[in-house]
Amino acid sequence: QLQLVESGGGLVQPGGSLRLSCVASGYNLDYYPIGWFRQAPGKEREGVSCISASADRSNYADSVKGRFTISRDHTKNTVYLQMNSLKPEDTAVYYCAVPRYSDYVSLPGLSTDEYHYWGQGTQVTVSS
Repeated sequence: QLQLVESGGGLVQPGGSLRLSCVASGYNLDYYPIGWFRQAPGKEREGVSCISASADRSNYADSVKGRFTISRDHTKNTVYLQMNSLKPEDTAVYYCAVPRYSDYVSLPGLSTDEYHYWGQGTQVTVSS
């Protein structure tokens, strides 16, 4: 059974940085693309970024382009989300997710419908 565990969230001042990690257990993610999503109170879950299995392609929501960077380390079965220049509107619970089927070539979109396995989330709060 695939399990995803996020970590790295916390309280940070506007303009600060955090690096989120998503570790997979029970499954080798080498052939799976991975996405990061977030959900703010009272809002729908939205896609933030995704990375292909080969790590050669990635995609970002317009709201985070130029500030967030997604990466992955196959040796650690881990995906990262480096978040810089954080804003109060980035406050949310952040989730990583994996599609149901492996796909080494394609880059999925940022729709929650394209993902099947989800972590429990890590809280990010940006406030002074």
